[in-house]
Amino acid sequence: MSQDIREFLHPFTELLGFGEPTHLEHAHTWIRNELLEQLAAAGFRSIALESCRVRGLLVDDYVKGGPGDLDTVMKEGFSHRFGEWPANRELVAWMREYNQDRPAAEQLTFHGADFQGETANAPSPRPYLEHARDYLGLHIDLSTDDERWSRDEAVLDLTKSPGQSEEAVQFRAIGQEMLARLHARPHDEGWERAETHLSAALSLLRYHRECAEPNPLGVRLNRLCQLRDGMMARNLLEIRRIEASRGPTFVFMHNAHLQRTSSSMEMAGERVEWLSAGALVAPILGDQYTVIAGTLGRNDSFGLGDPGEGTFEGSLQDRFTTWGLAEKPTGTVRTDTKLEMGYFPVDEHLLAGVDAVLHVRVGRPVTR
Repeated sequence: MSQDIREFLHPFTELLGFGEPTHLEHAHTWIRNELLEQLAAAGFRSIALESCRVRGLLVDDYVKGGPGDLDTVMKEGFSHRFGEWPANRELVAWMREYNQDRPAAEQLTFHGADFQGETANAPSPRPYLEHARDYLGLHIDLSTDDERWSRDEAVLDLTKSPGQSEEAVQFRAIGQEMLARLHARPHDEGWERAETHLSAALSLLRYHRECAEPNPLGVRLNRLCQLRDGMMARNLLEIRRIEASRGPTFVFMHNAHLQRTSSSMEMAGERVEWLSAGALVAPILGDQYTVIAGTLGRNDSFGLGDPGEGTFEGSLQDRFTTWGLAEKPTGTVRTDTKLEMGYFPVDEHLLAGVDAVLHVRVGRPVTR
């Protein structure tokens, strides 16, 4: 039992994943901030969150001393409404303060590592294509009805999806042509950002194309979840390429995206299973990838009571007064959770895909 994450690092760790068991519980997010301070002292130089890769560029500019105000950065620099979380606001403010007066090699970098939308909705590719177009100095009309792409029906109802329309086919051809042009020119200050935007656009077009496939809803949702985590995995590997010479990277996402084993959940009345981002990067990174799963005992705010005796969480509950890190526990799966909690109870499958756990005894908006 410990609150020092450095005791649980593998000697070769380059990518450290810390998962939360539900997005409704913020205690793990506050603890993440404390862990980052420990890791920065141990040589980590970047953090990646389950938020849009492109939007994260704005946050990274800000934490490195760029212009702007914190309110705008929190509103525009995060997806999935994560900019509204107080712990994320504290993280961004702390990183900016930490980076002040430090040389570039020692500054902390912020990355978004997620897809551009939720599983059940995805935005228009237009602004991402336009960024690349403007960087390349091209004159191409990319105007479209953004709402037609971004509404939920475009994902859940294949007849409402623009993913295989003539416009989508044209956008894909334009995107591929711009990618070829981009890779044919030398890297300069804007090259990396142009590629990030263009990769986001092409990923969105693949996602929307899958939404229009005439498959049963369950099959379609399986493929969409797999596409999203595939993009996360690609982003994580790209982030490691960028950060390789500076130091290891700390990653914070839901457990279901980080575990080395496959993930599953109930969605729209269907059982959905997919290979998590962790399962995709683990064979590539090997011992360089370490995963710590977040677990939770009780949270009164959404009705999660104390775990039963003999359950995995129950075996951890009496070992901590607040929270702590531990080796993988033994026990049985708790049965008092509900789908709307978004809480994935600990089971053998999860434990097979992680190296250790961080248990929060009683979830609440804890601070230091």
